[in-house]
Amino acid sequence: MTKAAFLFLPLLALAACSSEPAAEPTPASTTAVPVPAATSSLPAPDQALFTRLHAETCPDAEPVSTAICRRAGFGSEEVTCEYGLGEDEYRRNKATLVPAEDDWALKDGAAVCEPGGAATPTEEAAG
Repeated sequence: MTKAAFLFLPLLALAACSSEPAAEPTPASTTAVPVPAATSSLPAPDQALFTRLHAETCPDAEPVSTAICRRAGFGSEEVTCEYGLGEDEYRRNKATLVPAEDDWALKDGAAVCEPGGAATPTEEAAG
């Protein structure tokens, strides 16, 4: 029976240690991350929105076939969109959206509309 007492003794010590009340957590100061006022009411850019903006800005260009838009960086107001034109299923072109008065707008729309004017992701990485 003494062996059982030695095995049971660490369990009792552990139970005694854990019976102390836990310390109250101190409330951490929370800092709110400010949301840029210009983009807080604008819809999140998606393929449909980018397709519409591209068609309005570049009426003579091929239609957008695929697009993905992402924030340029944490807290940034700009959005980067990679897109494909016409029959192309790959996103070989890149454009930047900026907040306008009540909608998004293409940044440097004239360069985006030029044939080969939009920077491709591979060209940007190379140079």
